[in-house]
This record gives sequence, C-alpha cells and structure tokens, in this order.
Amino acid sequence: MDVLEDYTGHVEPDGPATRRTLDELTITKLSVGPMDNNAYLLVCGKTNEALLIDAAADPTRISDLIGHDRERPRLKTVVTTHRHPDHWGALGAVAGANGSNTVAHPLDAEVLPVPPDQLVEHGDTVVVGEVPLTVIHLRGHTPGSIALLYRGPGGRAHLFTGDSLFPGGVGKTNSPEDFTSLFDDVKSRIFDELPDDTWFYPGHGDDSTLGAERPHLDEWRSRGW
Repeated sequence: MDVLEDYTGHVEPDGPATRRTLDELTITKLSVGPMDNNAYLLVCGKTNEALLIDAAADPTRISDLIGHDRERPRLKTVVTTHRHPDHWGALGAVAGANGSNTVAHPLDAEVLPVPPDQLVEHGDTVVVGEVPLTVIHLRGHTPGSIALLYRGPGGRAHLFTGDSLFPGGVGKTNSPEDFTSLFDDVKSRIFDELPDDTWFYPGHGDDSTLGAERPHLDEWRSRGW
C-alpha cells in the first residue's frame, strides 16, 4: 500500500494512506469502504506495537496498511469508537488475524461482532506500546461513543473523535435530547478542557483543530446539529 508522508488529514476512498510522525508514535490514516470511513493505525516508536481505531469495512485494505513483512507492527489492540456497523465491519477479521485485544464502551459492546476484551469508561486509559491514550465518553451519537486523547511530550493534543465531532459540527443524533447530551459532552469534555491547537481526527472526512471550530459552537447549539 502506498503511504504518503506529507500528512494533511485528507485521504481518498481507495487512495493511499497518509502518515504523521510524532515524537512517540506514528498516526496513519486510511479511508475504507463505501461510506468513506477513516481507520487510524497508531504505532509506538519504541515497541513497534500498534493500535487500530475502528476496523471499518475492508479487512484487506487494513491488512495491507499493517503490512506483511517481518518489520510490520504488532497489532495488539483494536478500539471501536461506537456501535454503528460501518465502523466495525472488519473487526472480526482484523482482530482474529492478528490476535488483537478489542476495546469498546460497555453501552455499545452488545451489538459488536466480537465481545470486547476490555470495556472502558470515561477517564480510563488504553495503551499503545508505551504510549497512553485517555478515553473520553461522549454520549449522544450512540450511548457508548468514545474518543481517544493522546497528549504528546511537546504538549500538543491529538484527539480521535469517531462520529461525535467533525469539522462543522457534532455527529448525527436522533432526538433533541441526544443532541443536547452530545453537544454538552463535546463542549465540557473537549472544548472546555483542550487548547485550540488540539488536532482532531474524525470517523469520516478531513481532520481539523479545535481552534478552527471553537468560534462556531454557539451556531451549532442554535441550529441543533
């Protein structure tokens, strides 16, 4: 698989992956499936252990992303951000082929094709090699939607938001109550806690930063999506 090293946060369906190299880990983004799902492969620089965020849609493309040679990372963990099938279509195949532990929030775990090995709640930690990631529970898109937060040694935060936060708004909800729940969680647990230079990686489409989105929070609340 072609992997571009000039990371911008944009990938195309059936196109190359793109890799971002940080001090402690690499983040490689791939678009898979008919719904343009993003899958993120995080690899610890010290241990070569890997964590996949959302084994979506296409086990072959994800397998190619991990690699097939002796130097490929060991996929130790697969995290599912939420229960919607486009985000776990390849979960059984990918986890089974790699002997990976699977992780999800208990409120979304029951519908997954593979029972999670680890159930996580708000504030818990998931590790990739020697690198900790903090779980943020964001209630509304689904009851058990989670985001994962990585804080680099230089202080910049990197946030993987699933379908709870996108450039331009929060994720889809099915009732005014669900929207209020999701918006309030996104505001209090993300925007009120993290700085503007936090880079976030959504479940579909391009990345953004909190600083680019923050001026629009009142607009999002007013329009209700």
